Amino acid sequence: MFKKIFVVLISGLFILGISNLSFAMMCSGHAAGGKHAQIAQAESSGHQHETMVDTQASSKEDVNAGNKICPVSGEKIVDKLKATYEYNGKIYNFCCASCVGEFKKDPEKYIKKVEEELQVESKGQSQQSQR
Repeated sequence: MFKKIFVVLISGLFILGISNLSFAMMCSGHAAGGKHAQIAQAESSGHQHETMVDTQASSKEDVNAGNKICPVSGEKIVDKLKATYEYNGKIYNFCCASCVGEFKKDPEKYIKKVEEELQVESKGQSQQSQR
């Protein structure tokens, strides 16, 4: 009987470990492990993601850039996992907190990607409205 309980307990821990590992790897191509594991722990414990804000560039009315694709990873942004960061009066959206750190290294590079995404999106909407 003790053997069966032990096997079931070990199996459960293994499955739980695999599911946390797969969640931590959702944002592939980013810096490995650390922050993803923290996000996974926060999600599993029911905590919400905190919004990251650049306090040096805060303004009275920050404008959401409106990007739906992470400028760092190129992945679609999922609201449940998204992180945001305010830079020069605009709030940019990211797929995860790791991407915010990468954005801070070279904001202008990634802002160009956001602007390109928004231009493509607006062209698509204007073509649909013409039909």
